[in-house]
Amino acid sequence: MPETGSLPGQRGPARFRRRLRSRIILSFVLLGFGLTALFAFATNWNRTRVEDKLIVDLMSRNIDEYARSYLRDPSNVAAPVQQMYGRVVKRENFELLRREQPEWYGFQDGLHNITGKNEDGTPFSYKLAVRKTPEAWFFLAYDMTQASRGEAQFNRAIYISVIFFSLLSLLVGWWAASRVMSPVSELAKRLRAYRGSSNPKPLAPHFPEDEVGELAKALDDYSSRMTEVVQRDREFNADVSHELRTPLAVIRGATELLLSRPDLDEKIRQRLLRIQRAEMQCTDLIGSLLLLSRNERGQGNTLVARVSEQLLDAHRAQLGNKPLVLRMEGESGLTVDAPESAVSVALGNLIGNAVKYTLEGEVVVKLMADSVEVIDSGPGLSAEDAARLFERGYRGTHAGHSQGGGIGLSIVSRLCELYGWQVGVRPGVERGVIATLRFTPR
Repeated sequence: MPETGSLPGQRGPARFRRRLRSRIILSFVLLGFGLTALFAFATNWNRTRVEDKLIVDLMSRNIDEYARSYLRDPSNVAAPVQQMYGRVVKRENFELLRREQPEWYGFQDGLHNITGKNEDGTPFSYKLAVRKTPEAWFFLAYDMTQASRGEAQFNRAIYISVIFFSLLSLLVGWWAASRVMSPVSELAKRLRAYRGSSNPKPLAPHFPEDEVGELAKALDDYSSRMTEVVQRDREFNADVSHELRTPLAVIRGATELLLSRPDLDEKIRQRLLRIQRAEMQCTDLIGSLLLLSRNERGQGNTLVARVSEQLLDAHRAQLGNKPLVLRMEGESGLTVDAPESAVSVALGNLIGNAVKYTLEGEVVVKLMADSVEVIDSGPGLSAEDAARLFERGYRGTHAGHSQGGGIGLSIVSRLCELYGWQVGVRPGVERGVIATLRFTPR
């Protein structure tokens, strides 16, 4: 069975959450980078395609004109344009070309791209147009070295443009996010300032008539309705508590009067004592529920050992023939700054559960310097029970047909949240459950 040491109100590990402002800025950056990169890619692709097409068309026209010019006048071997290098190899020099420039010798008619490095390591690049006839071979070379350098410079300019516009998008995104999120942040700030206030001020007058203003109006409407609901609940709880206290006072007075009779039968005395203890438990529970409904901390100086002993005595009287030992051990000087009713309700539910689900053995209330442990020898806890035990309405897998609506431990959890206490359960060493009520934070 896995151990559960988690206490109500504790949060798990913090999860990474991106702020809305960051997401807006990131969207602007991605949009700017994407559009700029796409435009740069399209521009570079079109430039390269158009440049190659122009060069190919130019060389194709000139190699044909070169061949026709030579055939008309074999003495004319000059290239038809100045930016190109032209060469004519006559039939008697074919073998010489094979020895001197074997790569040119092997080329067929058409256009060829040639790259390499000179003897000094300088890279070169050129396009070579080839026309071969039986009488002569014609070669026309177009130097692409300067074009390659220009292309590299153009690419650098494109990269710089992409970086520049991405940074510009970052600045625009930051500015836009600040303008957009400023009223939202202001709204959140005002909401946090109203935390714990029973009469929050309207938010809508502080914001313009836009989406944030509409949100502020909706929050004002919701706040007013929730305030009305809370006020009605408080009034109802106060009225119910007042009405319940009257019959409880009658019960307390009647039991005290009957217990004062000297000729009272012992069995009747025990029953009256049970009634008296039940009346005290009801009174404590009403007081605690009133504090929870008002979300107010009651003051007091409660000796935990005395409350524990009273609770154990009350449960001993209800054991009957059940083979169960109830005892208390540990330090006796632990005091808590809280009303005795609150400590009694919180600790009483833990002890009551231990007594209810332990068929035999013992229930030990162990007092320590800042906490109380209730140790039983019952059937233990399942993983599901340990995780959901303090949920309202959850009764656990060992509840069976026992009475109760499963709200006792949820009340304990709420009391702990109110006073800053901690409550948790874990499996015992061999069997059973150890419930811990800690009065000071770790």
